[in-house]
This record gives sequence, structure tokens and C-alpha cells, in this order.
Amino acid sequence: MMNYEEAVEALSQSELPIHAVREIFDAFKDSNEIVGMVAMNISRKCSVYDKEQGKSDEMISLLRDLSSVHDMGSRWAVAKNHFTPIDILEKLAKDDINLVRALVATNPNTPSSILNKLFSDEKIVRDGLSGNLNTPIKLLQVLANDSDKMVRLRVAENPSTPKEVLSSMIDDEDVNVSKAAEIKLGMRK
Repeated sequence: MMNYEEAVEALSQSELPIHAVREIFDAFKDSNEIVGMVAMNISRKCSVYDKEQGKSDEMISLLRDLSSVHDMGSRWAVAKNHFTPIDILEKLAKDDINLVRALVATNPNTPSSILNKLFSDEKIVRDGLSGNLNTPIKLLQVLANDSDKMVRLRVAENPSTPKEVLSSMIDDEDVNVSKAAEIKLGMRK
């Protein structure tokens, strides 16, 4: 059994096997610091997008457990993780913390059924939706006229935004939004 300092040191290593990460989580799940480090270790592992590792039962089990911890940073890490199961994304889409919901909105694996539910959420969540490739076109059309220029800018930069929506954004009151729409339409470099 490793002590606290050994666990901290071990979790700083991205190559730590997932079963060892699980053992540390189980041994120290009452420590917010260790739980946060477990979430960061998993994020680093998944950032290289190792599909086999992400699909492992241990990884999915850890993502499930981390989605229920008190530490909001850990829930953030789960919300943005490309391997998080849809049922967990659905649960996190109802999280009390708006940034957790916003990260669910940005996750490319979040299905449109969940994205539709997030549409009426606050600005930070709409901002996440506006850049997601899976955001339904009908939502992108509405977001293209959002009162917040950053939401409109992300819609203009979103590769899934249809040309007709981009064309309507060329005359946007914000120069950055109109420029982004023109660039996407090939009217400007």
C-alpha cells in the first residue's frame, strides 16, 4: 500500500497503468487532491486519444466514479473526456456547475439529444454548443443571432455551420464575426 506522497508522485506520471490509477483512486477517494490528480492523469492519458485505453472497462469505471465526486475539477475532466459514456454526459449535463455543463456542450461525443437540452442554458453553455461539430443545424441557425458576439463567432468558425447561415453572418455588427464568416465562405483569407 502506497502512502500519500507516493500516490501523488505516481499520479504525476502519464504512463502509470490504468489499473494502478484505479488502485490509488480507491485508496484515496476521500482526498480531493488525489481525486483531482486521478482526473488529470486520465485527461493526460486520453489527450493522446488512445482508443483502446479509452474503451477499457477500468477507464470507463473510473470516469463513472469521477463523475460523482465532490471535486468539480474532476467532473470537468470527465465532461470533456472523449471516452465518457453518453449516460454520464447526460448526468453531467444537469450538473449544478455551469462550466461542467459547458464542457459537456463542447464534447464531440455528446449526442444531439443532450445538446438540444443544453440550448436553453446560460451563455457559457451556449458558447460551448456554438463550437461543437455535432450541434444540430437548427440550433446553429439560432445561435448565429445570439446576443453574445463570442457565441456568434464560434458559430461562424464551426465547420458544421451551413453556408446559408454563414452568408447571413457576413453583415454581423461585430467585425470579427463577419470576417470569420467570410473566411469560412472563402471570400477572405
